Amino acid sequence: MALVGNRVALISGIARGQGRSDALRLAQEGADIIGFDVAADDPVLEYPLATKEDLAETVRQIEAIGRRTHIVVADVRDYDAVEKVIADGVKKLGRLDFVIANAGIAPVTNQIRFHRDAFVASIEVMLTGVFNTIYPSIPYIKAGGQGGAIVIHGSTIGVVGGILTEPSPGEIGYAAAKHGVVGVMHTVANALAADSIRVNVVHATAVRTPMVVNEAMARHFRDHPELAKMIENPLPTPGGMLEPSDVTNTVLHLVSDAGRYITGQSVVVDAGYTTYR
Repeated sequence: MALVGNRVALISGIARGQGRSDALRLAQEGADIIGFDVAADDPVLEYPLATKEDLAETVRQIEAIGRRTHIVVADVRDYDAVEKVIADGVKKLGRLDFVIANAGIAPVTNQIRFHRDAFVASIEVMLTGVFNTIYPSIPYIKAGGQGGAIVIHGSTIGVVGGILTEPSPGEIGYAAAKHGVVGVMHTVANALAADSIRVNVVHATAVRTPMVVNEAMARHFRDHPELAKMIENPLPTPGGMLEPSDVTNTVLHLVSDAGRYITGQSVVVDAGYTTYR
């Protein structure tokens, strides 16, 4: 029996990595998918972002499962653009049940992390962008009259703070955004509980996605070998990281009926990382 059969999920940052993992698993469990991704590089980052080809591949894989999609290019920082994605997606697919606010960036490497723009971009994408994804979705979930679920992808940095050798705007901005979404989550969870709409944050340790596994990040750790020891997980994890599917398992639990009484929570998936910090 499909865990989220005939439901519709909205996912930001869907073109690859964690967003694609969440989308494919929900599609396998019966959901149709509304999604968007900026699908373009950003000068504040030293690593490439997803491409339009990545976005098309996500569409191909979801539709190969037999589920419907409305997946387009949009920037999570643009409220009007995101609102249009949602409205068009609901018009096409008929409803909205779940929101997964996933879009994220990591302007935390080498000299780029010392630029003020790195702080601003972190907040715009991972805090303002979460608001832009969630807020215009709420009326559509309410309109279904059957409750729903919102999941925000946070970070262990949103639980214990960053592990730094020296502070930088990029790392401070990343930590501030990931702490900030906890406040968003608590406030929205309280407001929507009467409508049976659950709201939670999933805080994961390092995950094997292109945001983490790239040349810029590898170079950063080569230049700062002390950081590798500081971010080790107590539980053995291959290469020191989780797989996206490990995090998706928790997302699926939270949006499905199995998580129907879980709301207002910071759910940690960290192989013990925060226990020892």
